[in-house]
Amino acid sequence: MSLFRCPLCASPLTRTDRTYTCPKGHSFDRSREGYVHLLPANQKHAKDPGDDKEMAAARNRFLSGGWYAPLREALCRLSLTYAPTGAAVLDAGCGEGYYTAGVYAALSETGQVGQMAGVDLSKPSLRWAARREKNVEFAVASVYHLPVADASVDLLLNCFSPLALDEFRRVLRPGGVYLYVVPAARHLWELKEVLYDRPYLNKEEDIPYDGFSYLEVVPVETVLDLPDRDTIRDLFSMTPYRWKTPKAGAARLEELDHLRVTAAFRVHVFRREMA
Repeated sequence: MSLFRCPLCASPLTRTDRTYTCPKGHSFDRSREGYVHLLPANQKHAKDPGDDKEMAAARNRFLSGGWYAPLREALCRLSLTYAPTGAAVLDAGCGEGYYTAGVYAALSETGQVGQMAGVDLSKPSLRWAARREKNVEFAVASVYHLPVADASVDLLLNCFSPLALDEFRRVLRPGGVYLYVVPAARHLWELKEVLYDRPYLNKEEDIPYDGFSYLEVVPVETVLDLPDRDTIRDLFSMTPYRWKTPKAGAARLEELDHLRVTAAFRVHVFRREMA
């Protein structure tokens, strides 16, 4: 069986080498890379939703270079701390699968993972993800309409992706744990100083959410010495700044052949309250 359920009738899905099928006869083909498309037309609000091919490739190059390894290591440590044996794990907004694959490998070594899946809107991102880790299921889907059964997930990851609290409450089992990664105040501060005339610090908040209790907030910070224009460009291209940077700021960035920049994250750790 699959961790996914049918997006049309909510029945369990069975995975084969080529398809996912449900008892009511709905069938979904697996791509050449192995991911499946579980986003119904009425949930698709753009022709090609999610990150485009260029953005996905830039993120894959940058993360594969190990620049954000401290964050992945923190997520692995937290997953090992909170996941039960044989856990069902979901990465909601998995992108190209860098963190997904890291957490899967860590939990596999200890026998703590039973099933793991990742969802994202971006097909270009999922092509990278499905190639990166063949033992994880990946699907094109919205975090606001997760193709996952109620109370079926033990550990949920959400890295820089939309906060779909209603769905996260629905799919997490009582007692399940939610890891929510957001940028800390000075994340990419030096990059913002280049791009903007008046850069601003990110707001840091510890917000309680209905149905969840706080366990901890884990800070992760590192300094990156980006050695060349290609690496700097990849970092810029994988961030939202790509869409909202003035031309003058983008031109200043293009002139750089080295950038020392702070990467700072906060991992909020929540437990799904018992019913």
